[in-house]
Amino acid sequence: MSGQGFTWIDLVILIVYLIFVLFFGNYFAKKEMIGKEFFKSDGTVPWYVTSVSIFATLLSPISFLSLPGNSFGGTWILWFAQLGMIIAIPIAIAFFLPVFAKLDIDTAYDYLERRFDNRGLRVVSAIIFIIYQIGRMSIIIYLPSITLAELTGLNVNILIIAMGAIAIFYSYTGGLKSVLFSDFVQGIIVLVGVTLSLIILINGIDGGVGTIAETLADGKFIAPDEQWFSPTIFEDTVFLVFVGAGMNTLTQYISSQDIVQRFTTTTNTKDLTKMMLTNGVLSLFIATILFLIGTGLFIFYGQAGIASGMDQDLAYGYFIAYQLPIGVTGVLLAAIFAASQSTLSTGLNSVATSVALDIVEVFDTKGKYDYKSKTKIARGVTIVVGLFAIVVSMIMVQSNIVSAYEWFNGFVGLVLGVLGGVFALGIFTKRGNAVGAYIGFLVSAVVMIIIEFVIPEEINISIWANSLVSIIVAFVAGYLGSVIYSAISSKDSKREDYSSILDFNKN
Repeated sequence: MSGQGFTWIDLVILIVYLIFVLFFGNYFAKKEMIGKEFFKSDGTVPWYVTSVSIFATLLSPISFLSLPGNSFGGTWILWFAQLGMIIAIPIAIAFFLPVFAKLDIDTAYDYLERRFDNRGLRVVSAIIFIIYQIGRMSIIIYLPSITLAELTGLNVNILIIAMGAIAIFYSYTGGLKSVLFSDFVQGIIVLVGVTLSLIILINGIDGGVGTIAETLADGKFIAPDEQWFSPTIFEDTVFLVFVGAGMNTLTQYISSQDIVQRFTTTTNTKDLTKMMLTNGVLSLFIATILFLIGTGLFIFYGQAGIASGMDQDLAYGYFIAYQLPIGVTGVLLAAIFAASQSTLSTGLNSVATSVALDIVEVFDTKGKYDYKSKTKIARGVTIVVGLFAIVVSMIMVQSNIVSAYEWFNGFVGLVLGVLGGVFALGIFTKRGNAVGAYIGFLVSAVVMIIIEFVIPEEINISIWANSLVSIIVAFVAGYLGSVIYSAISSKDSKREDYSSILDFNKN
């Protein structure tokens, strides 16, 4: 291994990658995307491209670096969080995607309006998503740029501007289709680069795969003091991590516009199923590879006698910068950029879509804006939000306020997770109505805020229980509220046909 750090060859590879991505998505878009094509593509994107796009979107650069860090500094218990998608994917395929496809929804929150016959619910949900996504994008630009700057010696502000500007460019010009194809190539770069680094790492370990297997068997997979199961929600057991993360992933699949937007590209349920299953396989594959890398790094640096003094979240980054052969380092740094840009471009496009279709369209009661006008609005939003995220990221570099942003991101993320229960109320019941949806949303949000910020730390409810609690509370409170309101008002809830999975049992 070279040990030479970031070289000019690696810099050339990184620059070539950035130029390639800059034009790749728009080349495949081929024509200017206007109207619904800008927001939902033109129906020509293959399902496997969209599947890789979902995979690339969910794999943020934070996960790219932190997953190996988890198994480097601890065990594989959080690997079961990734495994939780084997709960999320079948539920989404069986109950939610058929409804989304039948209604041919424009956005995630378009479903809420059509199911509960309430525009306000659509607008409120969209605003919460937009605020959450803007905060998340700032962190997505900031954190990997800091890491890349430390590893490469490049100016962090230049990296921030490059990362944001490229994502703005192809999100602005080609719309969702450009984003999907760009995500596709970036997902492939991540898969190839990470797998290549594992192979090189194994070759650098005395004993190779055998040593990794022995280390895992000796308590590095699951430690003796880590429990597999507990009937409570106060301990981070393997079962709770698995189920809780599965529910968290499910809420992303069904209620987060950046993911649901991928499902709007087709109404073919077979393609949607293939899309989800392929995404699941890719996500589990990359998670397993990253956890193997973390364990391998623990052994590699342990054999070198320096494992104990290393920051676990930087272990993989240092390996990329200083242990990989010249050229391969550039490929892996490009992979980190790829993970960042796929998440960022998706965020930009989903926010722009939500502003144009969930807010402007809802308030445009006189039909002033056609789809061409909404496309212009969305493009303007893409530029403004992208520049805002870049500026905030640069401010974060100077003021070191990342912890405050992570608190904000976590807080809004809790509320966003509550939406999953409201979607479940719509999908699994016929009696759920708008009043019940608001009640479920508010009660669940209050409960989650109490759990996170009011309950004493010594009670220590596991964070992996958050999604379970929020979904159950929102669903139960929403259903009871719906029933009570219907009984008091003697009004039947209005909704579109086939907006509940129960409608599919009709003869």
